[in-house]
Amino acid sequence: MGVKGLQYFMDSCCPEACVTVYLREMARQQGCSSTADKTSPTLVVDGMACLRRWYSCKDWVCGGQWREYMDVLKRWVEAFTSAGIRLVFFFDGVVEEQKRQVWVKRRRRVNGEISKMFRHMKAYGEQPGRELFCLPSGLATFTCFALRSLGQEVFCSVQEADYEIASYARQHGCMAILSQDSDFIIYDSAPYLSVAELQIDSLTTVMYDRQTLCRTIGLTVTQLPLLACLLGNDVVSEEQMQHIRNNAMTTYRTNNPTPHSGAPQGQKVLAVAHLVSSLWGGEEKETELIPQSLNLSAPHRELLKRGVRSYLLPGQEAFQRGDISALPSAFEKHVSPEILKACREKHVATEGFMVYSVVCQGVIECSNTLEDEENTELLPQALVYKPCRQRIYGLLLLHGRDGSSVDLPAVREWFVYPGNPLKEPDMVHPVPISLPCDQPSLDLLWFGTGPEVSTLRLMSFLSIFDCQEFSDLSGGIEDSLLAALCLVTYIVLQVQTFSQEDVDAYLSQAVCLRLKSPDELQQIKLPVLSSRAVQLGSLYVRGLSNLLGANCASGCPLPIAALMPWHSFDGRLFHSKYLLAHSGAEKTVLLDSDPSCLSLFLRLREKLTEACRKRGRVLQSRPYAPEQGHSIAPGPRYRERHTGGSENWKKRGETTGGHRHGGGWRERGEASGDPSENDSSERLWQREDHFNPHSHSYGHDGGAQNTRRPQIQSRGRSYHNRGRYRPAPRWSQPPAPGT
Repeated sequence: MGVKGLQYFMDSCCPEACVTVYLREMARQQGCSSTADKTSPTLVVDGMACLRRWYSCKDWVCGGQWREYMDVLKRWVEAFTSAGIRLVFFFDGVVEEQKRQVWVKRRRRVNGEISKMFRHMKAYGEQPGRELFCLPSGLATFTCFALRSLGQEVFCSVQEADYEIASYARQHGCMAILSQDSDFIIYDSAPYLSVAELQIDSLTTVMYDRQTLCRTIGLTVTQLPLLACLLGNDVVSEEQMQHIRNNAMTTYRTNNPTPHSGAPQGQKVLAVAHLVSSLWGGEEKETELIPQSLNLSAPHRELLKRGVRSYLLPGQEAFQRGDISALPSAFEKHVSPEILKACREKHVATEGFMVYSVVCQGVIECSNTLEDEENTELLPQALVYKPCRQRIYGLLLLHGRDGSSVDLPAVREWFVYPGNPLKEPDMVHPVPISLPCDQPSLDLLWFGTGPEVSTLRLMSFLSIFDCQEFSDLSGGIEDSLLAALCLVTYIVLQVQTFSQEDVDAYLSQAVCLRLKSPDELQQIKLPVLSSRAVQLGSLYVRGLSNLLGANCASGCPLPIAALMPWHSFDGRLFHSKYLLAHSGAEKTVLLDSDPSCLSLFLRLREKLTEACRKRGRVLQSRPYAPEQGHSIAPGPRYRERHTGGSENWKKRGETTGGHRHGGGWRERGEASGDPSENDSSERLWQREDHFNPHSHSYGHDGGAQNTRRPQIQSRGRSYHNRGRYRPAPRWSQPPAPGT
């Protein structure tokens, strides 16, 4: 969520409520005040608000520098734990239906930014600057697992994440909440700290003090929810209360000819605050959510009540939200009570993926992916993985059925991809998996024991990707390579424009990655960026999410760690392999002149080729040239190091901009403008509006400088270096030596 204009007001018009704090001293004070409680001072971290801060890696368009990202997370966690601060992380696990249109609006906006990114890459052959920054696909999903692997406590929400964060912090007496969301000023919970202002080396940041804010604007803490709803948030839109604010502004300007704040934004908050304060008489208690003195239509009054209730935490009045655990599950008649319980528990503990959304909610969504809407040859990932998802749904929902189509369940999919207007969800029906035996019971797959069940789990997993013959590789190669082989094979079977060079790029990077350190991966030089390779990188990472969902549905035949991108994918390495493969490099060069890597690569490629041949899919060589204007061959050092002097792509006579093979997916009728595909995993949906990439400094922009690049004006306003006054609380001064 987020309150319109409130963050700006506090930063610009209420500096006394913006207090610089030293977290080490704050934690020490917290520990001293709760001697009976032996737990460490706890900081509740809004994981979604931190993603842009955490992902500081140089490359982001190529699909993610996942090993480097893991190192960043490890150092970040260690900075707090070394100070004696316990961290508890929360991530969004659902999109509440009342906020669906807000989610859709944001997704459409990001689609426009992604289009600009691809136009920039095709024009200049380089990564755009941070003004067009977009998180790598699946970052939120995989960050949950990354933090768990670092020994951290991580929760995935079953309601609005802000609400669960505020509730947890209040119920457990936590030290503070770290986020970048003005809703945490409204919740009567732990102090709200800014992640945008966080200095990780010194562990200092800014605390937004709600008590000081209330004194400044003349309200009580219990009146803040109504203020938030009248200003506008994700429950009550800014437009719906425009008439109320207009009247409030008129009254405020009449009574304050020389207003406290000259800026219209500041005046708006003060005007609405004065209105809220005037709604209750001096002796009148605040017994109603919405005072009768506020003249509203019945629908608007009910809307405001719903908005105010969204801020009431457990124990605060009788108007709080209902018990989410009591809500019926979407497909409870298709699964046992034990499965329903396991789905919820795995979801909350971030031990599973997709199964809760499908079984308990009947809806999944997927946020934006780096896909070029102008490239009609490559299917969007939502369409590529739809058959896979249908089999996952089949495994989860169709066991025990007699084949009848009566009362067949359908999952609502909200997947973002070019051409989907997101006006309504796609209703996607499950498809049974193909096994020699009957479709297995989900209870058997999840709770059964014995070698027969282990074999059944693996075969169920492989059948989702139509790769049953790869079962003989289990135990013979690393699990991460088996997963990569299944994924690449599946993509080849689904995308007819995939070439031998694409397969070689995918497999060679998976094989070579095992021997690369994070430092070596960062040293890889890319002579040019290919927009097609960028899309293929995102396609692969989205595929890992589907592998994860299939593994969870099948009872986890593979270790979850094997499906994590830091074990099978690096965007920079993949991009370099893609350029090499499409420039005709020898296989020894593609495999870093390592005989063992070459042998393993050839083995995997042979298995893939044979599996495809059995299904009538014959791979062909189709080298793609870089986009128009970027036909310069890699430099001498790159050729010497990576291509062994092989001819560059322009000398080979390829069509600039890549080949066209029989029309794109839109022309072939594989998707229409009708909404029919959608995703689930990533913040599952990033909170960009609460953490504006244009408002903060994120370090190196990651793209080569090019003086021909048009100047793109940065939007938003920086919080930094305004020289605002920050009074210090008792913990805001550095501790004395020896304390």
